Amino acid sequence: MAIFRYLTHPQVKIDPAVEVPKWGLSEEGKARANLLAKSDALIGTKTIVSSDEVKAIETATPIARALGLDIKLEAASHENDRSATGFLPPSEFEKAADQFFAHPETSFRGWERAIDAQARILGVFDKVTAHAATDDILMVGHGGVGTLLYCALAQKSIARSRDQSAGGGCLWSYHLETREMIHGWRSIEEVMQSS
Repeated sequence: MAIFRYLTHPQVKIDPAVEVPKWGLSEEGKARANLLAKSDALIGTKTIVSSDEVKAIETATPIARALGLDIKLEAASHENDRSATGFLPPSEFEKAADQFFAHPETSFRGWERAIDAQARILGVFDKVTAHAATDDILMVGHGGVGTLLYCALAQKSIARSRDQSAGGGCLWSYHLETREMIHGWRSIEEVMQSS
């Protein structure tokens, strides 16, 4: 039974002077990624694919090390493109994210449209699972595109209510053979408890 898991990076070190794709994990985020890596929750994973954003790579690295695997970088699995606005303070960002999900066919102030980001991440999913037979795959990425991929695979409409919980470091699982969701978003801690 081949399982595809999508894991989002946990908490990041916010630095308005640095481009968002280059942000790394905060100390709390690193600790959570390391906890997951030390658990047996991802045993059986044979392939790790990661966004090429720093925070995703920093999440994937301890997991890959623990499992003795290399990380395959997929540039197209980056978060929705928000470069048109650059950094937004948290309260403004949350309002912007609400608009992004509420109006998927409309660009919010130049952001990549949700429907375009969904098509892009679905293309990455199709690529990385094309030759999966019985091997589990872990994709490490971001909350926005992770939610869009979840919506596509679960055959649900795009909605903010389907987003991960605050803080990131959440995972959902999908059965590649039956093409059904095994479970929706769970925190790293919940995943570790259920393994």
